[in-house]
Amino acid sequence: MRIMLVTDAWDPQVNGVVRTMKRVIAECEQMGHTWDIVSPNGFKTIPLPTYSEIKLAFGAKKVIEERFLEFKPDAVHIATEGPLGWAARAVCLRHKFPYTTAYHTRFPEYISARFFFLPTWMGYMYVREFHKYSGRVMVATASMRDELAAQKFKNIIPWSRGVDTDLFHPSRRKVDRGPFAGMKQPIWLNVGRVAVEKNIAAFLDTPLEGTKVIVGDGPQLEVLKEKHKDAHFLGVKQGEELAACFANADCFVFPSLTDTFGLVILEAMAAGTPVAGYHVPGPRDLIPGTGAGATDDDLRKACEEALKCSREKTREYAETYSWRACAEQFINNLEPLPVPERRRFWKRLARLRHALRLRRRKPKPGEKVDPKAGGRPRTSSQSK
Repeated sequence: MRIMLVTDAWDPQVNGVVRTMKRVIAECEQMGHTWDIVSPNGFKTIPLPTYSEIKLAFGAKKVIEERFLEFKPDAVHIATEGPLGWAARAVCLRHKFPYTTAYHTRFPEYISARFFFLPTWMGYMYVREFHKYSGRVMVATASMRDELAAQKFKNIIPWSRGVDTDLFHPSRRKVDRGPFAGMKQPIWLNVGRVAVEKNIAAFLDTPLEGTKVIVGDGPQLEVLKEKHKDAHFLGVKQGEELAACFANADCFVFPSLTDTFGLVILEAMAAGTPVAGYHVPGPRDLIPGTGAGATDDDLRKACEEALKCSREKTREYAETYSWRACAEQFINNLEPLPVPERRRFWKRLARLRHALRLRRRKPKPGEKVDPKAGGRPRTSSQSK
């Protein structure tokens, strides 16, 4: 299929949405699917208030519509609820073209954490309206499905995640603990965006023996570094360096209350490192009963229980997730038009594309202009 992806989150951002979609795209391309990716790159953007690393692209509707008409996708997927997502939604609704969406982040809770004066019910009004006409709203976990159903979302469908079990592997664990050499054990690790919605402060405030390590960057980094002198902040790590961090930790601590899944949970488990988290959507869907970690409303208790888990059993559990299965599920969740209807759709829009090309073309010297066509050059049939 020809798939158009519209996302407000893309390079150089490093987050679950970007990493998930890039891996799904790679798997889908191996299966023969082609993509047109609409991201903030190439548009004029403004930084998100309180989080300058995230760029918002406004006024992109016209460009998205042109790319939609040029690419002629079989399916459209809108990954995020930002300005580009709303613009793509408007284009699809205008042309009565089916599309799918995904719920990657608990957006109302995310907004409320950043702007305390905005209640979560307002956030749910926003996202419910955004996903209202989506043919299928993809969610990562059963808990998230139930939460959205309680908020009167429709057309909810599961879409799990995968993990690179070759990159994230227990073999990277070293006797001297590699990147954590010399640090007091056990090593408690957190990886991700250092931002208020990730609730990292709760992890750093939890009394634990050993050493706490934070890998990542974000707007809350300097504040946390100043407050928690005993923690180690290693900055952004990627590839093999990141994999070594996961493998050499004793427990991965995931304190977020707003993530719908938590891709880093699977990456830690693939490295053999058990995971501790709160008993909220995401951790409670992946961890309880697996022997690969623990969840509890008391984060300290969850950490102490997770530390007892078998690293071998943790790895075995992570091996049940694959990116190919994730990509196949994504493809099955899309809502392409049936082939006959698709042909009629694009035949009808061919006339619109023709008019678009005429509007772009400037009249040649001496060429007659049709005032009824907005000043566009006359076609040969019009001249006759």
